[in-house]
Amino acid sequence: MRLFAAVMPPPDAVDELRRAVAPLRDDRLRWTDEAGWHFTLAFMGEVRDELLPDLHARLARAAHRTEPFGLRIHGCGHFGDRALWAGAAGGIDPMRMLAERADAAARRAGVAMEHHRRYTPHLTLARSRTGADLRPYTEALAGFEGTPWRVGELSLVRSNLPTAGVPGEQPRYAVVEAWPLAA
Repeated sequence: MRLFAAVMPPPDAVDELRRAVAPLRDDRLRWTDEAGWHFTLAFMGEVRDELLPDLHARLARAAHRTEPFGLRIHGCGHFGDRALWAGAAGGIDPMRMLAERADAAARRAGVAMEHHRRYTPHLTLARSRTGADLRPYTEALAGFEGTPWRVGELSLVRSNLPTAGVPGEQPRYAVVEAWPLAA
């Protein structure tokens, strides 16, 4: 299974962001489906079935060791000329700690975590295959401030990649399991 640990924004936060992004949507970018909006904490890639029980147990411990925290979708940024994203504000330090714990849980469960980088909280909005000037989008969303919510769980999400050769198909995401953060 292709897996990642994530924080899933609540429906109200997704609705607010959808309304802000709607006027910007055009065909210069491939816009991500709102149903897949999430803050990835640790990307694990393909995980062998035999590692899943230990991975689940370790992610449950990581969640249990993390207090719930406040978060809101905030502003916008980009990675080079290929990815447009919305950022986060509020409990960034606890979110980074949860990301580190999720990464460590996966490593200890035997998952090859090859893509480890300093954590940058982001929710991918759109991508460009060929590169694009993303400044008009980042300028339009720079002042976006979502309503705060309380992050109360860590989710393990399965990513189903699009079928090769099917134009416009997007990855599909399904929460495999979620663990409450410490009470």
